[in-house]
Amino acid sequence: METEIPALLRSRETIAPERFTFHSSRMRMKKVTKEELEAMDAMSLKCAQELSDAQVDVMGYACLVAIMSMGRGYHCVSETNLHEETVQNGSPTPIVTSAGALINGLKVLGAKKVAVITPYMKPLTEMVVDYIQHQGFEVVDYIALEIPDNLEVAAQDPMNLLDIYKRLNLEGADVLVVSACVQMPSLEAIDAIEKEIGIPVTSAAVCTTYEMLKKLGLDTKVPMGGALLSGKY
Repeated sequence: METEIPALLRSRETIAPERFTFHSSRMRMKKVTKEELEAMDAMSLKCAQELSDAQVDVMGYACLVAIMSMGRGYHCVSETNLHEETVQNGSPTPIVTSAGALINGLKVLGAKKVAVITPYMKPLTEMVVDYIQHQGFEVVDYIALEIPDNLEVAAQDPMNLLDIYKRLNLEGADVLVVSACVQMPSLEAIDAIEKEIGIPVTSAAVCTTYEMLKKLGLDTKVPMGGALLSGKY
């Protein structure tokens, strides 16, 4: 969230006049477990309040799996609650969750069948797959990299995805989600993989950026980040 989304918006600044500032408030988590994710999610309202003090123009809730582990469709509940917090603080702010943004990004791309790569342990990955399927998509195949440590997730080399994705069965897939986690870097690999496989490739960070630009009423063309940010949508 604090690396790839700024990178995408900085890239956009090379072709568009708008300039962006970034403000963050952190929810605490070390191990990516259901228990820590639930505890982390409980801190989100306080974070929304803190950020709305800065009167930001749009707010993004970064952790996709924290939302998806709270139950099917929870992104709608979270977005409503976080928005309400900003209203009560006198600074009504559009809210984007990376979970909701991924679902919406897949819809915008016209996806029906998707393949997914996550850094999570298998039980959490299965929750993510179930959540995506409950939203109307078929997950044809997935890879769980099973990295429990949150800092280790962030330390992954995105270029490794150029080999990892080859373990997926992409037959019938019309979109590849190369990282269903804003913590796991994938940005440098997205355009290269998209070129190799000829179908749209996206990530939680790319979808979150797209959704933020839409909420801001801005053009969604960015020089990197795959089909969703090509300006076509």
